[in-house]
Amino acid sequence: MFGKTKAFSSFSVNDLQQAKNFYQQTLGIEVESGEKEPVITLKIAGMPSVLIYEKTNHTPATFTVLNFPVSNVEEAVDQLTAKGIKFQQYEGELKTDKKGIFRGGGPVIAWFTDPAGNILSVMEQA
Repeated sequence: MFGKTKAFSSFSVNDLQQAKNFYQQTLGIEVESGEKEPVITLKIAGMPSVLIYEKTNHTPATFTVLNFPVSNVEEAVDQLTAKGIKFQQYEGELKTDKKGIFRGGGPVIAWFTDPAGNILSVMEQA
């Protein structure tokens, strides 16, 4: 039924304007505002659009909602940290280093949050 349809992802935020500023200005993503609905759409190269909508009783996702592939996670972390982004620190199985980078098997990855608390990542890919 859905084998040939174009799907897209969506998630909520508590402040749409703050989200628009973050994704557009801080992360440098093309953002399109909804014409009739109070939504924004992230136009990310090489993938379907991502729809973000405001929800008054928003609860941040407890999982990664968006992964950004990068060629060098450490460089990406340094650049984003310079823009004021703080990276998550995890212990246990996903223990991160002092920069917030996980290097313990699997992809090298670092997690951060958007202003609404949703979890995003930069993930190293060749």
